[in-house]
Amino acid sequence: MTRPVHTWLQDLGVRHPIFAAPMAGGPSTPELVAAVSNAGGLGFLGVGYLSPEETRAAIRRVRQITHAPFGVNVFIPEKPQGDARHAVQAMKRWLREWVDGQAVAAEIDDVNPHLPTINEFDAQMSVIIDERVPVLSFTFGCPEGDAIARWKQAGMCVMGTATSPEEAMALERAGCDAVIAQGYEAGGHRGSFLPIDETRLIGTMALVPQVVDRVSIPVIAAGGIMDGRGIVACLALGAAAVQMGTRFLLADESGAPPAYKRAVMAWRDRGTALTRSFSGKHARGIRNAFMEAVDREDLDIPPYPLQNALTQPIRRRAAAEEDAERMSLWAGQGYPMAKPMPAGEIVRELVQQMEHVMSLLREADAR
Repeated sequence: MTRPVHTWLQDLGVRHPIFAAPMAGGPSTPELVAAVSNAGGLGFLGVGYLSPEETRAAIRRVRQITHAPFGVNVFIPEKPQGDARHAVQAMKRWLREWVDGQAVAAEIDDVNPHLPTINEFDAQMSVIIDERVPVLSFTFGCPEGDAIARWKQAGMCVMGTATSPEEAMALERAGCDAVIAQGYEAGGHRGSFLPIDETRLIGTMALVPQVVDRVSIPVIAAGGIMDGRGIVACLALGAAAVQMGTRFLLADESGAPPAYKRAVMAWRDRGTALTRSFSGKHARGIRNAFMEAVDREDLDIPPYPLQNALTQPIRRRAAAEEDAERMSLWAGQGYPMAKPMPAGEIVRELVQQMEHVMSLLREADAR
């Protein structure tokens, strides 16, 4: 018999079924993680782009400002299939022609895309184990069962990311303690790791009950959840908790650049799209000029993480110049509902909304 969901959350030391998604690359700051955990949720630190030394420093910073449980999210290393050298050179040529300024063009010329190695990942995991992180989640893969067993033996609750019922079952078989069911609506990179027809993408409301019915471990719903109504809906579908990223993008503690935050507020009607233009991997973000230019040219985009390295000079310069048209504006389909406020207040507001919705449902049931 599986452990009751409320007991599982209590065992984690979490009061509310609200997880702040790991938003690697800037938004996910130690301050944001700590604020969510201090408010009774579970903050996640995204360390996918950090070195082992940077990972240690970020974890220790979280611990300086909270005694509450928190999680760390890592990227499972991926090796692109086939020879991507021609695509890399062609993309470099196009990027040099598209950008304004010789300095950025020169930076693009100098990019030598680096593939994360297993040794680097192992070094990062050694830091996480050494720092005795209570919760670990991972994205972009399903490690071997012996690796997950080692992480669990180190005292961590281990969660994997799935975008289909098949992936969720694979994660359970590998030994995960819980699975994050990431729906089509979710912002940022998709956590897919099994071959999938991209026309068969599954939305959160359809994905969660399918995963709940096919695994015996707790399920965390992710994608398009922006308020208490969405949380209650996911709990009703059998989820143990929800993971929300876009809702926290505009939090005071978010490290998203100012231009990014302004775009989330001002570009309410642009909508989002799945794109490989910035990183080489499908990710959902607000439509902007760079995304549309790459899509319009129908370019041969190098796979992740090669394209991610090639576009880094453009994204870095865009952030410095506050040019949101050239930044990767990762956001879920619910981004027009995001609003600026401290992260702790976001958690408290979400809890109040949940309680209000539940009271309305009880009143309706009593009629």
